[in-house]
Amino acid sequence: MRIFKYLSLIAIGGVVMSSCSKLEDFGDMNVNPTVVAVPTTRALLTNAEQNIPGLFSGSDINSVMLAQYLSEGPYLTNSNYAPINTGIAYGGFYTSPLIQLKTIIDYNNSGSVSAAPGANGSKNNQLAVARILKAFIFWKLTDRWGDLPYEESLQGNANITPSFQKQELIYKDIFKELKEAAAQIDNAGNVTGDIILNGDMAAWKRFAATQRLIMALRMSKVYPGASELAAQEFNAALPDVIGSNAQNITYKYIAGDPNNYNPWYSNYTVSNRNDYAISTTLVNIMKNNGSGTDPRLPKYGEVLAGGVVGLQYGRTTAINIPNAFSRVGDAYRTQSAPSPIFTYAQVLFAKAEAAKRGWIAGGDASAATYYNDGIDASLAQNGVADATFKTQTGIVYNPLTGYEQIATQRYVATYLDGFEGWAEWRRTGYPTLAPGPNSTLPAIPRRIVYPASDKTTNKVNYDKAVAQQGPDSPATRVWWDKP
Repeated sequence: MRIFKYLSLIAIGGVVMSSCSKLEDFGDMNVNPTVVAVPTTRALLTNAEQNIPGLFSGSDINSVMLAQYLSEGPYLTNSNYAPINTGIAYGGFYTSPLIQLKTIIDYNNSGSVSAAPGANGSKNNQLAVARILKAFIFWKLTDRWGDLPYEESLQGNANITPSFQKQELIYKDIFKELKEAAAQIDNAGNVTGDIILNGDMAAWKRFAATQRLIMALRMSKVYPGASELAAQEFNAALPDVIGSNAQNITYKYIAGDPNNYNPWYSNYTVSNRNDYAISTTLVNIMKNNGSGTDPRLPKYGEVLAGGVVGLQYGRTTAINIPNAFSRVGDAYRTQSAPSPIFTYAQVLFAKAEAAKRGWIAGGDASAATYYNDGIDASLAQNGVADATFKTQTGIVYNPLTGYEQIATQRYVATYLDGFEGWAEWRRTGYPTLAPGPNSTLPAIPRRIVYPASDKTTNKVNYDKAVAQQGPDSPATRVWWDKP
């Protein structure tokens, strides 16, 4: 399912001519007065932001299949991992939105009228937002494929065969970009064209810091010690991260605008497709407590006569879903239901794990507090506050199973953000997941295979990437994903 469209950057220059040697012979006949020759940075920012929901909304079906949040019904095309094993293209993210963000940076640095501060926001703030969002996209991409074109990318015809940067170096440069971008934010007013945070620069600082926090934890197996790089980056980010549900960072869709509907509304209601239901995997995890229920479950899944009914993940036979299995719940599929990008619950679960690891003070006592607060924040985020849920058998914090409990509750809290759920499963091993019966692979993929085009159009650098990272296989682990 392709919910969002890749929009091409407006072509600048380039005129096709035939049977004429001089352009001036035609005067202005071929000039369309309704087309903007050079797009403004505010328009580029809006366009770039409209092209990123697939990174976190679950609208890229491979993501919810990898995390097993949902199951397929009538079409069994993704849960068997065939697309991931044969290769998925990443180039669309380079053409849009990454090239648009780079253009914002270039226009500002060159003093282009298209980046005029009065209409688009201060130069520093435009640069900061573009750099932060660019760093976010590259982070999400490298966590899916591993080594990728990075420093030599986005150069157009100047370099059409970029080398693949090691993920370790991409991560370290992203940390640098996020810190420098946040530091350059000024008090000269908000940027315009920002449909994620409405140009709120304090919120963009929180965005950058929260990403750094989660990225730092992602490196926990590479740098496990309390004095090593991951813990250092984690602690450096802490003062500026999201501090309440009111500060959650979400992508907001627009009711009444067919071009900006929530992707699940578009799937179920507009397209009348009933391809996906909440998975039995997730339903069973959410019922694994003393009461047998989780207050979030009726929000996550459609409530039928038999309650929320999960569909087996990775079935070998097709089946119709309506009225038999629970589709995505109404709270997540109205026209304007937002898609979370970063949440307070994520931050609290990160703090819980950091406390247990000894990266921050307090040990298991603090880990328990942050864990409980994370559960409460997730429940409140879903409008089902319940002070007793965290005391249920199987939910109440136990130091002996603390890592598993933190990881499992984080997995539940990031429902539908499949790439994040999959990344954290790869890092922690929790919750326990296994391929479905229809899997074409013996294990859940650890990465996505490069597209076939890399082997032909950029073969020399593709071969170097395989040599430095390992076989171009879904079984190959990315840099931070250690056994």
